Amino acid sequence: MTKIAVFVGSLRKESFNKSLAKNIERLSPEGVEFDYIDMDLPLYNQDLDVDMPAKVVEMKQQVEAADGVLFVTPEYNRSFSGVIKNAIDWASRPWGQSSFAGKPAAIVGASMGALGATQAQQALRNVALFLDMKLMGQPEVYFNAASGLDERGLVVEGSEDFLRGFAEAFAKHVEANK
Repeated sequence: MTKIAVFVGSLRKESFNKSLAKNIERLSPEGVEFDYIDMDLPLYNQDLDVDMPAKVVEMKQQVEAADGVLFVTPEYNRSFSGVIKNAIDWASRPWGQSSFAGKPAAIVGASMGALGATQAQQALRNVALFLDMKLMGQPEVYFNAASGLDERGLVVEGSEDFLRGFAEAFAKHVEANK
């Protein structure tokens, strides 16, 4: 069994990024399990590093128990969401005790725009590399939710094979780097 900690950076009920994550989960090879991180966390405060909130401790344990990490990010103002940034700040603290160090990871994202969260993913790549994550480079997923998802949030026929290929490549990346 390969366990993936999944960070969906949108809290919106009908989130395109949550739909993207669910579709990647559905298209993943047998034996791959997605463990979604609860992103409803208090704002990071370094004063709490010595006595972290229970939800934060639980999140850090989820990441540490996972074989890999998948970030699924919307694009807000040409960057990734504050929700993801806040979770990363918590999981990477206190200094020297990052839950992300050495973890294989991938970044995908969906937006309604033609650029499909490209800028958000690039900004998040810089952070993931700093955190010593083993980031998968290819294939990249810049997903246009307007043309790639139907009204139920399922990927349209033309996108399904592409996402299946991503899911298979990511599973191989995680297995090769755990």
